[in-house]
Amino acid sequence: MGTFILRLTFWLLLTGLGGGENLLLGIGLALLLPRPFTNSASLGKLLRSLGTVLGAIPLAYLEAVGMILLPHRQERISIEKGQQPPLPDLVFLDILRITFTPKTLVVRDLGTAYEVHHLERRRSP
Repeated sequence: MGTFILRLTFWLLLTGLGGGENLLLGIGLALLLPRPFTNSASLGKLLRSLGTVLGAIPLAYLEAVGMILLPHRQERISIEKGQQPPLPDLVFLDILRITFTPKTLVVRDLGTAYEVHHLERRRSP
């Protein structure tokens, strides 16, 4: 069920149309696409992950303004824990959440964690 909702949401976001015909077409496509053979995320976990992605939108704007006003020249690599267990739907949303903000970028998926590149302001000595 979570995969179906995720596919339908992406369809509606990509097309940008909210009409009945587009909704029916999206439902049809979401049902026709092959199902993954791995375990799918529960609806609650999927909604929580979507909430964190939506919460990253205002943060991305704040970081972009901060980068315009103050230079960010220092780089740092860190390891961030991912969802446990790593389900394909949630891995995609985790990477989207991290990469959506302009100061962070996922360099590598380590299975249960992510190697993340950060931009920071130069610290005063």
